[in-house]
Amino acid sequence: MSITSPHLGSPSVWTDARLLYALEEVVETELNRHLQVAKDWMPHEYVPFSDARNFPGFFEDGEAWDKEQSKVTEVGRIALVVNLLTEDNLPSYHHEIATLFGRDGAWGTWVHRWTAEEGRHGIVMRDYLLASRAVDPDKLEQFRMAHMSEGFESDNRHSMLHSVAYVAFQELATRISHRNTGHQSGDPVCDRMLSRIATDENLHMVFYRNLLKAAFEIAPDLTMQAVRDVVVDFRMPGHGIPGFERAAAQMAIGEVYNLRIHHDDVLQPVLRFLKIMEIDGLGPEGLKAQEELGLFMGGLDAEAAKFDEKLAARKARMAARAGH
Repeated sequence: MSITSPHLGSPSVWTDARLLYALEEVVETELNRHLQVAKDWMPHEYVPFSDARNFPGFFEDGEAWDKEQSKVTEVGRIALVVNLLTEDNLPSYHHEIATLFGRDGAWGTWVHRWTAEEGRHGIVMRDYLLASRAVDPDKLEQFRMAHMSEGFESDNRHSMLHSVAYVAFQELATRISHRNTGHQSGDPVCDRMLSRIATDENLHMVFYRNLLKAAFEIAPDLTMQAVRDVVVDFRMPGHGIPGFERAAAQMAIGEVYNLRIHHDDVLQPVLRFLKIMEIDGLGPEGLKAQEELGLFMGGLDAEAAKFDEKLAARKARMAARAGH
């Protein structure tokens, strides 16, 4: 892929390889910062193993799963399954970013470190779900097999800048989804575990967000176009999970993740940090992308307002019903 920017010579042709090289120093700086602030933690310390008991199968004392055994709320169960299945696809994510960013130098060191940290999330979540009997273990495994057998192909694999822009938003979206799942779970143990995971996801977001800011400094037009494309077409990496649309609708009503949260807590914080609407010196394509991004965000805010009204009306109906 070759892309042209008027900002580094005339004409200067950017390729993914040149962009990776140009940003290598920033990656090294951000990697060192990350390693200084990231804290190692032990997944097993967050799991209530004393609650665990055998499931049927090879154990004579095995006890079948029943919904009544779960301490978490209905929306908590739904969100936990979606969040874990998303984390489960880590091998595919690693393949995608290692192929795009490479396995050498600071880029490669980051890719492997990120993968190792993300691996903890799947470990602790599965151990928690099984030990606490929060969800049906048979369905969980069936979903995992179906989801991973489909594989994962990033919407942004065609472009390094699109990929950096996507993960800047996606890591924050994952953090928010985990954090809100914990709040809505009804189980303090679950809330504590997901809060720990959310802390990691926030650090990952900061890494990519800062990298995106540096990209604006060297290739502003191309980066603006990448951000516009990613924001307009954004979808979560777990969209291929069996029954994802229904689960997403239930998570929206349960205030784990919905349009208002997506606009206010995911897109806006990153765009604000980048001062996206204040970036000047753009060429025609960059200016067009900036304008389209502004229009899209205005439209999304209006859509979120409609969703807010529907959610408030639903809550009022449920409250009225409960009062009778």
